[in-house]
Amino acid sequence: MLRNTNTRYGWAAIILHWLIALLFVGQFALGLVMIRVASQRTSFELIQLHKSLGFLLLGLVLIRIGWRLGNKSPELPEEVGSMERRAAPSVHLALYAAQLAVPLSGWVLVSVSVLEIPSVPFNLFVMPHLPLGVSEQAENFWIFGHRWLAYAGIALVTLHVLAALRHHFWLRDVVLVRMISPFFVRSTRRPE
Repeated sequence: MLRNTNTRYGWAAIILHWLIALLFVGQFALGLVMIRVASQRTSFELIQLHKSLGFLLLGLVLIRIGWRLGNKSPELPEEVGSMERRAAPSVHLALYAAQLAVPLSGWVLVSVSVLEIPSVPFNLFVMPHLPLGVSEQAENFWIFGHRWLAYAGIALVTLHVLAALRHHFWLRDVVLVRMISPFFVRSTRRPE
């Protein structure tokens, strides 16, 4: 059950979903911690880890988008209302956009930084900087942009989680459960 079906997500989509979710939320938390650490050495190491995980996140999101484009998405259960049916694709598109924009803005930030510190993902190789002009003004702009894109992304993730919990605990449908296991076959509302 690697691929999606009309009613279920396959393992590939499920694993990518949860890996990206953990990385995205973890990156947000790490970003908050790394700028508040007193030790310069620890802060530097956390920033390098943040950059490494950011590049990993970017790669996984690109794989996820490719997988989504090459796979059908399961249809929403019948009990999902028409307003939610119209809103869901827009929210998913916004989530993908945020998952791309946040790591890309981080890459831009390190590329325009006057510090010109190389990014070495997981100490394996030097990730080249994007061919952009280095300046303090650009760096300040992208610090602000990266931060607020991350806040917007976390707001979208929060909305997504609340919607999933609403489906599971209030509406008692299968929307959340089918992103946990491809073997969940029930396609109608659970008994009250």
